This record gives sequence, C-alpha cells and structure tokens, in this order.
Amino acid sequence: MSVPVLAPLPGTVRALADVPDPVFAGQIVGSGVAIDPDRTRGPLTVVAPIAGKILKLHPHAFVILGAGVGVLVHLGIDTVKLEGKGFELHVSEKSDVTAGTPIVTWDLTTLDGTGYAPVCPIVVMDSAKDSIQPTILGTAVEPGAHLFDAP
Repeated sequence: MSVPVLAPLPGTVRALADVPDPVFAGQIVGSGVAIDPDRTRGPLTVVAPIAGKILKLHPHAFVILGAGVGVLVHLGIDTVKLEGKGFELHVSEKSDVTAGTPIVTWDLTTLDGTGYAPVCPIVVMDSAKDSIQPTILGTAVEPGAHLFDAP
C-alpha cells in the first residue's frame, strides 16, 4: 500500500540531486523531492505531508511516522545553525497530526545574508535510492498538493 505524500509548503518542486547538500542529493537518508519555497509570501506555514505521529521535532526539521512510513521535512540547508531563529513550532513531539496540520511557521528572511539555501527536502526515511520517481519536477505547488506516493 502506498502513502500519498503532500506538499508541506508552497514552492517549486526540485529533484533531490539539485539540493546543495551531499546527504540529501545522494539520497543517503532516503528518496523523495525538494521544494524551493516561494519567498514572496512572507512567513510560510509548513504543514504535515502525511497523517501520523510527530516522531522527531526540531525548529528546522521534523519526521512524521504514519501508515508504516516515515517522512522527513527539512526546512532549508544548514538552518540548524540558526538555533531556532525564524521558526515557530505549532505542535510538540509525539503529537498525532493529520495531513495539512500546521507544524511550523518559517520566516525565510532569517536566511538573508547567511548563505544557507532555502530548499526543503521531503524524504521518505530509509527508502531505496531512486525508489520515488516524481513526475512533477519544475512544477509550482501549494500546500496539500500531491507530491508522490511513498512506497
């Protein structure tokens, strides 16, 4: 049974290979896509891409476990170095969420002058390399749009 994974934020869908981080680009943690966020909208509310339980929660990243699959959403590259600045959490670890539940609000202006990339990997944890073949690369998406089906 596959699990539909939805867009957690607005932006343009990119290949993981285009992410400027070797762990994500090399699909070390799993296969998926990335979203280059729409920076014209001001702070973005990032939502759950699947229903499940918040397994791990950091200001810059979260993992949701649902229907036997774990999905990681990582907000930007090297944003852990911001130490939570620019992120406002709306849930707590171990919370049960539905797809579309607001998880964090992200003020992308905190990236200005840092050199950190805003691109956001959305990865199925521990999935085989290239097991997800996105068909919507280069497409603009809104939160809740279908990205891919997790194997």
